[in-house]
Amino acid sequence: MEENVEQNKSKSHKEFEKLLTEDLNNRRFKENEITIGTIEEIGKKFVFIDLGLKSSGAIPIEEFKLTKELDKISVGAKIEVLLEKIENKNGEIVVSREKARRTKSWNKLKSCLEKSEEVDGEIVSKTKGGAIVDIDSVLAFLPGSQTDIRPLKSIDHLIRVPQKFLIVKIDSRRGNVIVSRRAILEKSRNESRAKRLEKIKVGDVVTGIIKNVTSFGAFVDLNGVDALLHITDISYSRIDKPSDLLDIGQTIKCVITKIEDSRVSVSLKDMFEDPYKNAIKKYKAGQRVEVTISKTMDYGVFATLEEGLEGLCHQSHMSHTKKNIHPNNVVSTSEKVQMEILEIDVEKRRIGLSLKACLDNPWDEFKKSYKVNDDCEGILKNITDYAVFANIKGTELDGMCHVNNLSWSENPSELDKYKKKQILKFKILEIDETKHKIRLGVRELQPDPFDYWSNKKEGDIVTVTVDNIDNKLGVYVYAKDKNFSLLIKKNQLAKDVENQKPRRFIPSQKVDAKIIELQKEKRKVTLSIKKLEEQIDKETVAKYGSSDSGGVLGDILSPLLKKKAKTKKK
Repeated sequence: MEENVEQNKSKSHKEFEKLLTEDLNNRRFKENEITIGTIEEIGKKFVFIDLGLKSSGAIPIEEFKLTKELDKISVGAKIEVLLEKIENKNGEIVVSREKARRTKSWNKLKSCLEKSEEVDGEIVSKTKGGAIVDIDSVLAFLPGSQTDIRPLKSIDHLIRVPQKFLIVKIDSRRGNVIVSRRAILEKSRNESRAKRLEKIKVGDVVTGIIKNVTSFGAFVDLNGVDALLHITDISYSRIDKPSDLLDIGQTIKCVITKIEDSRVSVSLKDMFEDPYKNAIKKYKAGQRVEVTISKTMDYGVFATLEEGLEGLCHQSHMSHTKKNIHPNNVVSTSEKVQMEILEIDVEKRRIGLSLKACLDNPWDEFKKSYKVNDDCEGILKNITDYAVFANIKGTELDGMCHVNNLSWSENPSELDKYKKKQILKFKILEIDETKHKIRLGVRELQPDPFDYWSNKKEGDIVTVTVDNIDNKLGVYVYAKDKNFSLLIKKNQLAKDVENQKPRRFIPSQKVDAKIIELQKEKRKVTLSIKKLEEQIDKETVAKYGSSDSGGVLGDILSPLLKKKAKTKKK
């Protein structure tokens, strides 16, 4: 009996399990999916939904108030809800109208992102870096850079206005959506721009409005198509800033010069005749014309011959005498001056001008008044380590006197004797007009002390005067003029080493020395007392003795000479 009961229980259990499995398989309800239910009751706090399950789902009435649906729903109406739980721990069904709307919108946004479709939404508020957009109950972020084609100072006029947006990015894990309004505007602009571009072609004369002016040109609005007017296409004349000729909002007529990849370039100067076609024919090289200085640069000045024709006067053609003078020190902007046309290159659109060609050349006057070896006066302008520079009186020309031409001594310390604005007499040594060089000399005004040596030869014995003593080098002496000082080296002061001491000599002392080297071309003289003593010894031996006499006169007399020298010192 008990066995039969157990068998019946086991059979019943299996049948129930089978029926339950079939029921679950046939059910159309799954958690976290949207399903359709019927409104059973609208209460004060909840709206009850019948889904055909064992109980009804309750949705807080606030969800319908937030979406403004409360006035639109009624008992018996069908409505979409999200089935969160078929049965919670209390055995109740959990459903949500708000989550159903959000899930449906979220799926729609994903589909629009994949298909690059536009969506409708409203900007509901501003936030840091952009704005918040409501798209079917999904809040998306609109970055400030994606709000408009151009930066906007304020977006107040866009808030709560239905608009089109493009989904840029969706982060499902974080629930973030990023949208762009700018992409919609650019798409619309490009479509209308393409239509307008079809109506224009290169060479057309069009009317446009200046939208913006920059340092390199201006942007022109050609009825919805933006075109670039480059600074070089504004005028045939040189201009510093486009803003000098153009203003924002100004209406101009221009010629379309290029259309490339939807980029349009226009020219204002092509509305007028190129001056290098006919106007240039009035001018030729060598002609003197009145010009107006239009711009000064470090390397020269630009001058206008007439509208559209402008030439360059290089710095080297500004003055006959001043090579590195700044053009601002010669002329000023808007000044009218005479210049000579040096060259005209129509292909390169260049005109070379010269200011100095219209000025008197001071070299011509100088050559009439002075020649090489003439004396002149000059005012010292500058003193350097190697020379003095002086302006020759009565002229615009400067001359240079090298330090070696200041004194026959050729001593660099001679420079210390001169000061700026000092008036000096010079002798003109060289005039080189091609190099713009005048070489002057001061020492050439005095007799050359080397003339004393011109009739001398090597081996001659001369009497010189001690000028200065240097214990390391030797003794400085001179013959007739202190300006030509000679050094007798220490090893040439005496035959005996013990006597080769510079302190043996005193300034103004007269001494005899032998010329052992004389190079007149190089103005070089070398003297030696040692060689003179050796010569005297040889002559004495030759006169009073010989090498066979058993003794040398120098050796015999040397002790006596030393004794005599000691007596003099005492």
